[in-house]
Amino acid sequence: MTTFEKIQEIIVDQLGKEEEEVQLTTNFREELDADSLDLFQILNDIEDAFEEYDVKIETDEGLTTVQDLVNFVDKQIIANK
Repeated sequence: MTTFEKIQEIIVDQLGKEEEEVQLTTNFREELDADSLDLFQILNDIEDAFEEYDVKIETDEGLTTVQDLVNFVDKQIIANK
């Protein structure tokens, strides 16, 4: 499973969306109507899912699209391997 697929699965579960609605270009707030509590839970779930790589996401600042989040997580995975 790729980083995107795992993150997509978490977002779909958390927000009750369809997989087709969660693509790399999808904006959390504008297209998925995610509020700060939703984003907080998504980020926590992602940290749990990638804990073997010690992924930590302190803030959602600058993470406006799914692609931003995938890139952020991938960078941490590479740095912590």
